[in-house]
Amino acid sequence: MLAKQISGLPVVNQDGVLVGMITEGDFLRRHELDTVRKRSWLASWLASPGQIAAEYVRSHGSRVDEIMISEVVVVPAKASLAEAVRLMEKNDVKRLPVVSEGRLVGILSRSDLLRALAGIAKPSVPTPEDDQIQRAVEAELAKQSWSGNGLIRCQVAHGVAELVGTIFDERERLAAIVIAENVPGVKAIADHLTWIDPYFGVALPPPVEQGHCE
Repeated sequence: MLAKQISGLPVVNQDGVLVGMITEGDFLRRHELDTVRKRSWLASWLASPGQIAAEYVRSHGSRVDEIMISEVVVVPAKASLAEAVRLMEKNDVKRLPVVSEGRLVGILSRSDLLRALAGIAKPSVPTPEDDQIQRAVEAELAKQSWSGNGLIRCQVAHGVAELVGTIFDERERLAAIVIAENVPGVKAIADHLTWIDPYFGVALPPPVEQGHCE
């Protein structure tokens, strides 16, 4: 792990079948480092003998199979990236062993997902007209519960998307700008949204700066 600068290794048996995973975190509680968990008398009394014995094995074991995690979350080789992301989020893991017919065929990490995202090129399409851009922005706004059912509107002229209307939370401003940024053909964004304090009804003008796409 040190030589290859990796933080986790899959563990396989002689047939190439995945049987576990060992990561940097598995070496945190070690007697060599004097980092073995120290329980209070109450915690020791409440813990079962089996639990304490298992912790002893993990902190003193000298073989991979004594330290590794045997219950591993895996992803099929033919699964979509979206499914892999859902598994990572649900199980709070940074990497997923990839299996095919029970055998390990690879490892998918968060950095792999970032590289895949960076490699996705936007298709080359003709620049849409202003009215098409406006309809696309407004259609996406209409899908969002925070957009206030029409309180946020968009007007487009020469590729500049002007956001107008009322917001009740400054985070809605950024979300509306992101929507406009992601619509093909938008060259710049003019933020004219007005924030109103929902408790005191005080209206504040938008920031002086405008968001730009280019």
